[in-house]
Amino acid sequence: MSIKFKILSIVLVVVSFAFGQQPVDYVNPFIGTSNFGATNPGAIAPRGMASVSPFNVAVQKDAGWLSNPYVKQYNFLTGFTHVNLSGVGCPDLGVILTMPTTGDLKTNHMQYGTIYTDEVSKAGYYSVNLSKYNIKTELTATTRVGVSRYTFPAGESNILLNLGLGLTNEQGATVKVVSNTEIEGMRTVGSFCYNSPEQAYPVYFVAKFSSPADEFGAWKKPYKYNGVEAQWMGYNGKTRLMKGFTREVVGDSIGAYMRYNFKKKTTVEVKIGVSYVSIENARENLEKETANKNFDDVYATTKAAWNKTLSTVEVKGGSADDKTIFYTALYHTQIHPNTLNDYNGDYPEIATGKIGNTKGTRYTVFSLWDTYRNYHPLMSTLYPEQQSNMVNSMLSMYKENGWLPKWELNSTETFTMVGDPAPVVIADTYLRGIIDFNVEEAYAAMVKGATELDNNPLRPGNKEYWKNGYLSVNGGAEGPVSTTEEYNIADFAISQLAKELGKKADYKKFYNQSLSYKKLFDSKLKLLRPKNSDGSWYTPFDPYKGANFEKNVGYIEGNAWQYAFMVPHDIKGLMKLMGGKKQFVSHLDYIFDNNQFDMANEPDIAYPFLYNYSKGDEWKTQKRVQQLINTYFTNTPSGLPGNDDTGTMSAWVVYAMMGIYPVSPATPVYTITTPRFSSVTIHLNTTYYKNKTLTIKRTGNVNGKINSIRLDNKDLKEYFVSHKNLLNGTVLEVRLE
Repeated sequence: MSIKFKILSIVLVVVSFAFGQQPVDYVNPFIGTSNFGATNPGAIAPRGMASVSPFNVAVQKDAGWLSNPYVKQYNFLTGFTHVNLSGVGCPDLGVILTMPTTGDLKTNHMQYGTIYTDEVSKAGYYSVNLSKYNIKTELTATTRVGVSRYTFPAGESNILLNLGLGLTNEQGATVKVVSNTEIEGMRTVGSFCYNSPEQAYPVYFVAKFSSPADEFGAWKKPYKYNGVEAQWMGYNGKTRLMKGFTREVVGDSIGAYMRYNFKKKTTVEVKIGVSYVSIENARENLEKETANKNFDDVYATTKAAWNKTLSTVEVKGGSADDKTIFYTALYHTQIHPNTLNDYNGDYPEIATGKIGNTKGTRYTVFSLWDTYRNYHPLMSTLYPEQQSNMVNSMLSMYKENGWLPKWELNSTETFTMVGDPAPVVIADTYLRGIIDFNVEEAYAAMVKGATELDNNPLRPGNKEYWKNGYLSVNGGAEGPVSTTEEYNIADFAISQLAKELGKKADYKKFYNQSLSYKKLFDSKLKLLRPKNSDGSWYTPFDPYKGANFEKNVGYIEGNAWQYAFMVPHDIKGLMKLMGGKKQFVSHLDYIFDNNQFDMANEPDIAYPFLYNYSKGDEWKTQKRVQQLINTYFTNTPSGLPGNDDTGTMSAWVVYAMMGIYPVSPATPVYTITTPRFSSVTIHLNTTYYKNKTLTIKRTGNVNGKINSIRLDNKDLKEYFVSHKNLLNGTVLEVRLE
């Protein structure tokens, strides 16, 4: 080979590498924006406090159950929100809307809203063309600042800041025009899942504009009076436009505007810093994160941050759609829990009304009923430093509030869903080797939540649960069968941590209690069914009632079939109760073959992996998992099976495509199935794990059956491997025939 040819070859390799697709390039944020996935295509940095999303649900907001600021099939856009939730089941946030328009100033969103074209969404970037105005809008973000770029045609133009519109059901705001380049204010949010309205709270903002406005002002639309006073009020119920107004405006339907008269096509950048502490902190967040940076600078930094985060896992093989599904799912796992603290470390404490300060990251949005099952184990493996910060955030909440979180949002406890999930997350984290938190304090918090019998906000019905071993239909606890199972899982987690810490008596106490689900097992039906407080079976009983979120007596978001196997900590015990392996597998088959499996909800999402407990039936896990991926996870807006539940469904498919799954929380063991890719390389955090990488390899066709499994050239005798052994290994090879 000539020297010239060698040089050319090197250049070609470098060029190919430089322009080849990287993990960030496979992300499609439109996945999950339909089919109730509740994600949005807006711009956000990894774990960002701020996010900028198109808001196209104003027309439909009260017509149905909407928990997201954007739905792909809708086409009437009324602005761009700056604090949002992703993949949740109830409405909140979706406020601080900006909207660029042209022509006369209009403040009614139904008048200034527009259809749109040319949507583009990438990790950290969104753009769209507003048809009515021919304005190109581009969005990006840092951790605490949303950045927009509006390209206006020549002529009269406006940038509206609407504080009356939003996804939250709370009302009330303040706004003040500071100058012709700055607006500040506050918007009230809260009442997530229509709970705890008395805990509504403020989100503060500061908006800075790159071009001084030719005119500015505020608006306010007051309530309409119908009594005698109305005869004297010429302004009754009418929007007041306050040109040049620089005093603070307070109300519900309020906003502010910047108005321009451009001589030629002009670009204006808008930066909005947010804070849950104060306007001063919002301004500092803006300055520290975006000073001397333009839109392109911010996007380049955010894109690089996303690529670094996603590159924790590198995959080879599989189709382009496989890679898009995988990396978009991984992207979705890096949205929540998100950052709550400001740049200076300040954050609102839970329940105290005080401002706390952290040197690390105070995380928020802990949808723990969802995420304890698979999400947090995934974070422990891929992002252990984040998971450590999450546990420490939960322990800070305990110090502030006296209780561990149940479903925490921006330092408010929403008490959404059932069970006692925080102990499961904490125990599982510690047992996976992430021990850089005060475990004795954590253990005390777990035990308090598990054993307090009266006025226990985490465990309704706890006195009956400890007395009888189960919750009854007339004991006052919602979904008594489901909740009993959830308490059992939490008690098992506590028992495993007690065992690890050498607390033998506690281990025995909590482990025995974790098996109390057996008191609800009907040996005739081979199902768990509700009981009355006197121990008799609740009748009439329909094991099919409760599917598709139908209200029923015994279960939460599911029926008896969907909760039949939700005792992941005692699968072998359940198998024995059912009459052995044959009946166990028959029950599993029935669930899948008779439309009783719900991929869109958490209680049964581990079920396809349970065949691995029955020797000779492991091929069914492989078959079911591939079918579920193909059916429910696609490179389309409807490409999630339903609500992403702050990344839980995405975590499921990340695991499934890697070929491993953590069936039982607080049992650091993976069960193994067919990897979707020929190679999956996990870059491990060497602060927590001894090896730099772990590679999962698949040889053979993805649709074949597993013939053998080897870890570092040693055959595994079963379809399970411990977290410790796996992460102390270097290569897990799954061979298919």
